[in-house]
Amino acid sequence: MRKRGNSRASTTPKVADKPRNIEIIVNCASRETRIAVLEDSKLMEYRVEREERVVGSIFKGIVQNVLPGMDAAFVDIGLERNAFLYVADIIPEDLSDASPASVRRSELRRRKIKELIRPGQELMVQVTKGPRGTKGARVTTRISLPGRYVVLMPEGNHLGVSRKIEDRKERERLRRIGERINPAGFGLILRTECEGRTEAELKADVAFLQQLWSQVMENAKRLRAPVVVHRDQTLLYRTIRDVFGDEIDRMVIDDPEEYEKVALVAGIVAPKLKGRIHLYDQEEPIFDHYGIEKDLDRLLEHKVWLKSGGYLVVDETEALTAIDINTGKQVGSTSLSDTILKTNMEASEEVCRQLRLRDMGGIIVIDFIDMDEAEDRNKLIDHFERLLARDRARTRVGRISSLGLVEITRKRTGESVTEAITSLCPMCEGRGRIASSDTVGLWVEREMRRKLGEPGNAFYVECHPAVVESLIRLDGEDIEELEHELKRGLYIRANFDFDFEDFEIESGTIEEFDRRLMGYRRAQVLECNVRRSAVESSDKAIGWTDTGYYVELLDGAEHIGHRAKVVLQDIRRAFAVADVILPGR
Repeated sequence: MRKRGNSRASTTPKVADKPRNIEIIVNCASRETRIAVLEDSKLMEYRVEREERVVGSIFKGIVQNVLPGMDAAFVDIGLERNAFLYVADIIPEDLSDASPASVRRSELRRRKIKELIRPGQELMVQVTKGPRGTKGARVTTRISLPGRYVVLMPEGNHLGVSRKIEDRKERERLRRIGERINPAGFGLILRTECEGRTEAELKADVAFLQQLWSQVMENAKRLRAPVVVHRDQTLLYRTIRDVFGDEIDRMVIDDPEEYEKVALVAGIVAPKLKGRIHLYDQEEPIFDHYGIEKDLDRLLEHKVWLKSGGYLVVDETEALTAIDINTGKQVGSTSLSDTILKTNMEASEEVCRQLRLRDMGGIIVIDFIDMDEAEDRNKLIDHFERLLARDRARTRVGRISSLGLVEITRKRTGESVTEAITSLCPMCEGRGRIASSDTVGLWVEREMRRKLGEPGNAFYVECHPAVVESLIRLDGEDIEELEHELKRGLYIRANFDFDFEDFEIESGTIEEFDRRLMGYRRAQVLECNVRRSAVESSDKAIGWTDTGYYVELLDGAEHIGHRAKVVLQDIRRAFAVADVILPGR
């Protein structure tokens, strides 16, 4: 019997193992911009932008309704759905100018939302999470403007230094600089990229953001709500601002015009890094040249294979993401515990890669393979945390639960990459499963029973080819038995334009349907398309006429995928039996 661990993951901060070489590859096209981050030539992050970004943009909105029972309000900001504003994200107007940004959200939660805002009121809000699924955007009145080195907050006097800067002397140096350059009435956060920067560099960044805020306020006075008063920058600019740092070895761009713009921006915000920006001018597409396209082909796969033979199964839902680890083809060479540990260690690396690559957020539950030894579990968690330290998104790792699950949270700001480049399946509507052919066949049967009260002695059924097979079955025994039960003649035809679950049933007479559908005779030669049976693991060949008539072939396996001439041997209302005419006969 396998035991399940309940040990606690280490809370000691982990230092990420740095890759030897990090590259940013940029593909610009008229309809989209794609950016890939490679670590030691391996695709680790992928972002795509096809339309204007909402997260980070500032809107002048109108409060539509206030819900005291939810401590929240809905604000019309001009998007398809109203935005959600929680009470803790509202800075009250009655706070003194010296303190609003420093007010803790826990204090605001104790206040009644009706005391803070009212329906019809105009508000300046910033989107913190984009629309997702059926939910509208989430907004806050705590507006912040991110720059290359600092984040400027137009309300309050808060001063903070990034927690990722661990050197105590450097933190103190930056704090002193921050106190000198922080404008009156503004809050300021010094970003990780501040480390080692001069006061002049930080001061220039602050001045630029102050000017930007003046433009935002001018737009807000001039424009009528609901309206956007400031759009966040494009994906490429945000990449330069937030990602392109000292640890990046080079950035390669395939568009000359965008290359010039990026070089100009880099010359202003990061002059020391300008020499690392290169123009790609070869004929082969840039993503093909770097081997990125073939990795993107596997991006949406449900199952992700590991080199050892194990695999992950990734299930993204609106509520959470579940990742299951399996040994698969890996059999190991020493002991079961060693095999499980190696699989889990390798899987943890791929899990961290998939989190970044698909940009998954929210609650993520990982079902590692059970390990008996506490030492093995601690090794796994330590290794996992070191890998997560490379991730720029904020993550938190929980304990190993009594069921052997590791729960983490990863900051989500909008759609994952999977959601951004895919849409819901129109057949299954997001369920990930569709009804089987047998299930749809039984739907057809039940619907015919409901129609028994209609005039006539026959039914004409159009449905998906796989459902036709399910209704007729081998040698037509099922369809004949059904005709006997219903006391109706049954004419079944395939419609290749139908979705899997679609079907139509028409009541009528045998004489009427014979005239319309039965223009066949014994020994007649006709052409049909030969296809493999839809029945799982079947090598049976089936012929389909151009009108969707099912033809059971006595020997047609070698003609699958081709058009063949057949001679009819037996003719029924729902199907026929035929021999394939061999070439030369």
